[in-house]
Amino acid sequence: MGDKKCVWVNGCFDVLHKGHVKLLKWAKAHGDHLIVGIDSDSRVKELKGDSRPVNSQKDRKFILEALECVDQVVIFSSDAELEDLVKYCQVDTIIVGDEYKNKKVIGHRLGVTSLHFFPKINGYSSTKTIEDSSAR
Repeated sequence: MGDKKCVWVNGCFDVLHKGHVKLLKWAKAHGDHLIVGIDSDSRVKELKGDSRPVNSQKDRKFILEALECVDQVVIFSSDAELEDLVKYCQVDTIIVGDEYKNKKVIGHRLGVTSLHFFPKINGYSSTKTIEDSSAR
């Protein structure tokens, strides 16, 4: 990315909610160029079950690209592909949720200069949003 500080965030971003938007804005504040990696449809299904994703990777990418704080969105299908993207994009900073403290963060040893943990916002998750809407 040259002299621009590149920040990386990744996840499913299946049903966009307030917690996602706060995360993305917070991540953008840590650099000049925010790249969001999203799990492919097949990977979301593998991670979250047969009823997911609710929104296709194409739609999730479109919605994220419409946010002012997001500069680029890429799709990945495996841990190896995720690592390759972090390396290829020359990421300076990775942002992950604080639930990843003391866990392996894929890609953070590939020349990344900093790793920051975003404090999760209680009550916000795609899974919870889906469960709450189906209970109505």
